Amino acid sequence: MGLTTVLVAAAGFAPADRWDGELPFYGQAVDWQPCFTPEELAAAEDTEGDPDWTSRLECGTVTVPVDHGDPEGGTIDMAVVRHPAQGPAEQRRGSLVFDFGGPGVPGVERMRSGPLPLSRQTRASFDLVSFDPRGVGESAGFTCPRWRAMRAPLEALRNLGAQEVTDARLRELDKAAEAYARSCVEEVGEEFLANTGTVNVVRDLDILRDALGDRRLNYVGFSYGTRIGALYAEMFAENTRALVLDGAMQIERDVVADGVEQSGGVQAAWEAFVDYCLERAPECPFTDAARASAETEAILSGVAADPVVLEEGGVGRHELLVLLREALYTEHRWENAARLLARLAAGDTGDEFVRGYLEGALAPRDGGSGPEESAFTAVRCADHTNPTDPRDYREGARRAADLSPLFGGDQVWSLLPCAHWPVTEVVPTGVSAPMAPPILVVGTRGDPATPYAWARELADQLASATLFTYEGGGHTAYAGGRSCVDRVVDAYLLYGEVPPTGSSCPGEF
Repeated sequence: MGLTTVLVAAAGFAPADRWDGELPFYGQAVDWQPCFTPEELAAAEDTEGDPDWTSRLECGTVTVPVDHGDPEGGTIDMAVVRHPAQGPAEQRRGSLVFDFGGPGVPGVERMRSGPLPLSRQTRASFDLVSFDPRGVGESAGFTCPRWRAMRAPLEALRNLGAQEVTDARLRELDKAAEAYARSCVEEVGEEFLANTGTVNVVRDLDILRDALGDRRLNYVGFSYGTRIGALYAEMFAENTRALVLDGAMQIERDVVADGVEQSGGVQAAWEAFVDYCLERAPECPFTDAARASAETEAILSGVAADPVVLEEGGVGRHELLVLLREALYTEHRWENAARLLARLAAGDTGDEFVRGYLEGALAPRDGGSGPEESAFTAVRCADHTNPTDPRDYREGARRAADLSPLFGGDQVWSLLPCAHWPVTEVVPTGVSAPMAPPILVVGTRGDPATPYAWARELADQLASATLFTYEGGGHTAYAGGRSCVDRVVDAYLLYGEVPPTGSSCPGEF
């Protein structure tokens, strides 16, 4: 079995304990260059909302050590991207750094893909900056050769409840998880994996802050990015100005408990969607909230018996469940998700809307996601204690299925490679950031990926944090078209104004 991650008290991570060998990494200046060549810009389509966004983007690198405890060893050129502030010099407030979550989401690619939906004043006041965390994208990103190893064994479990997974099936799944983990070690080595966790991303972020010329950090972290921000407040409080932590992750429990609690968040989001469907959707197949899950199971059974055949592939029970779960992440998609279920319930599988929706939802799946999935696994396994007995994961999958019968325990099963992970960098516990300035935590009631309870927990845990609640659904709330949320967050980022305790915004969609 694999070795568990070691955890220690956070007191050992005070900035004063920075190793002398790290000092040469401070004082860098980013050599900013256009992200795109003139030829690439000429061929690019105009970006919606800001046709000049792409041409303004600047890219560069910041060098960080692979092992901050051995700074004279190997290094990583961390990819960074910047959209310069658009306001006059007297209005500018330095950089605003974004992490878009995951773990495994490349910040550089996200910025290159199009404008961030921010207010005019925010874009005028800040250089908008993002980066690829270590092990992600252009910052020494990698793909574990066996990242697909668990797909076939998990597929064999799709029609079984977690309580029906026998010891023999568990051994088969565990063998695949071990192969996945071993292939990661073979690809990049134990030393690299030992240093992929968030505590080292935070150290990199402070080097980036310095390279940007900012005395104090302004930061927006979505989802996994909240973990980065919370640890930054703990480790570099004196270098912090404003931290927005939107879609908070829990910090200290093991990977099994993490997966179980996420399943509870999925269920809360599903129930919010059902309420929306019954009360506001133009088309809805549900009779009432109590029968909605059973009625959805009937729809799924119908699709399982007669899958919808498309050019991109067939849509059966599993594929439809994945699409439904993804729809929960964005409130804008709820109306069409309800319409899809209503028409499938009526047997309209040949309906133009149904086929168009399914084709559009399936198209982005082509090509796989090996780098993002590999980084996701590496960071999750590095950041938590990892039970090494596969039976603990089976029990966790059972608990997850009890919390969310419709969506089951896949959230826990996907973390089984952590049972075989090598020893990794220590992770702080008891994080409270007592010396940090005011921090703003944003939580969404119906968040399917980061349960609202985690936002409450993180706000209580961080000494200077205030919780602001979005009473709607979807994963994260800021910069998503929710004007009430955007106004509150912008006031904090621009002027340091913290909303009163207990403040919230109603759902807008």
